[in-house]
Amino acid sequence: MIEIDGSMGEGGGQILRSCLSLSMATQQPFRIHRIRGGRRRPGLLRQHLTGVLAAAEICGADLKGAELGSVELSFHPGRVRGGEFRFAVGTAGSAHLVLQAILPALLHANVAAQLRLEGGTHNPSAPPYPFVERTFLPRLRQLGYDLGVELERHGFYPAGGGGVVAEVRPAPRLQESSWMERGALSPLRAEIVYAKMPREIPERQAQILSKKLDVPSDEIRIAEVESHGPGNAVTIDVASESGVEVVTAFGESGVSSEKILRRAANQVRRLQKSSAPIGEHLADQLLLPLALGPGGVFRTSNVSRHTQTNAHVIKQFLDVSIGIEAEDRNVHRIEVHPGSKEAPGIAEESLQGGEA
Repeated sequence: MIEIDGSMGEGGGQILRSCLSLSMATQQPFRIHRIRGGRRRPGLLRQHLTGVLAAAEICGADLKGAELGSVELSFHPGRVRGGEFRFAVGTAGSAHLVLQAILPALLHANVAAQLRLEGGTHNPSAPPYPFVERTFLPRLRQLGYDLGVELERHGFYPAGGGGVVAEVRPAPRLQESSWMERGALSPLRAEIVYAKMPREIPERQAQILSKKLDVPSDEIRIAEVESHGPGNAVTIDVASESGVEVVTAFGESGVSSEKILRRAANQVRRLQKSSAPIGEHLADQLLLPLALGPGGVFRTSNVSRHTQTNAHVIKQFLDVSIGIEAEDRNVHRIEVHPGSKEAPGIAEESLQGGEA
């Protein structure tokens, strides 16, 4: 039984999601205590519980502690099975975070599965659909994984009600990755989606994008979408020869479009300034597929506490070396090597204790 402290490092839900994926993939049981101990509201929220129950259904796991608010959980996995599954968060909680908990194991189970996920698709504190579609999935396909994701309907916070369908098929062959050079940048592109609000709002946002980031007017798409509740999201594609990084800004009640897009502009400029092909959030999500699969090496613009914590959790389940080194202020090198091959290590002491 692998014992995990859910308050270590970044102390959030990703620790639990990584444990679920790794347990399913390796058939090793685990027990996690102080779940989300680094958060203001510790314990299992609806989206975390949905991820636990989804993982349990897919592999027939034995559970203890799977209830709302629980701060301790034990998970004894069975064999991962394919087929069709439907999981509903029941709130605006992220459907993509549920997918994150079960996708890595399905990718390595040599089974076909169709997942219908209901909940939030455009959430401020989770990977939004455009990031999954245009940033994360293309990298997985480059590794040889065979999968697709389709947005059926938008789900904005706080109403939720969105829908995503994911299809996973057995991968014929995986190959080690090497994403080291970004290459030349393309002109910025942006998409503004909105529901149940005046069109003047996205039109104003388009004007700000043109002014603040020099996004060509013919590269800005505005689309009104169907949703259970009002919502607004601005996505900016920072494309290069290597791939696409998606920066997202969400409309907030009482907050001006200028302020919201100023934050997004700062993120875009950081990506443009770095020569690394992999952004901070993508780096975090690539660790598990690489560790379970062929391994690889890449450069990223920044190493977050999420990434450091995720690397530590992975090493509790797998014989894998994960090295992180700073090359300069805006570029870090990450190496993932399954087995005993050496890579620069992570200081364990930096992972002790959760966030405030």
